[in-house]
Amino acid sequence: MDRRHFLALAPAAALLPLTAEAADKWTDAGCGATPHTGISYTPGLIDAELAAGKTVFVEFGTCWCSTCASQVRSIRSLQAENPAYQQAISFVSVNWDKYSNDPMTVMLDIPRRSTLVALKGDEELGRIVADTSRGRIKGLMDVALAAATAA
Repeated sequence: MDRRHFLALAPAAALLPLTAEAADKWTDAGCGATPHTGISYTPGLIDAELAAGKTVFVEFGTCWCSTCASQVRSIRSLQAENPAYQQAISFVSVNWDKYSNDPMTVMLDIPRRSTLVALKGDEELGRIVADTSRGRIKGLMDVALAAATAA
């Protein structure tokens, strides 16, 4: 490395730890403190909800992802239009930045943030990956609602 490259890179290298710390705080404050569409995920939560016989709608997202934000707007709008969704379905929000390597995420083979999955018992009812179509999201929520209200 010549002197010119060293002088150009040294200030950036010195600021890198501060940038990472700020990003962690921003992510935790933005996603970890406030659930997007439901209960904030903690390890074991989805298993507990399923064991209790609930239908679970899982949103894997981040606060900085525009696709995730669009999905969340659609889910919230649909929840507001039809209270049966929130009455019958357990909505769980998973912070992708924090839980992308969690055993639940790995077991469900979640490929990326902006993934929505509906679960009942040991069965996956359906999933949407990186799709913001309100109609498709409603379709997945309707499948979950039907499973939740089936006798």
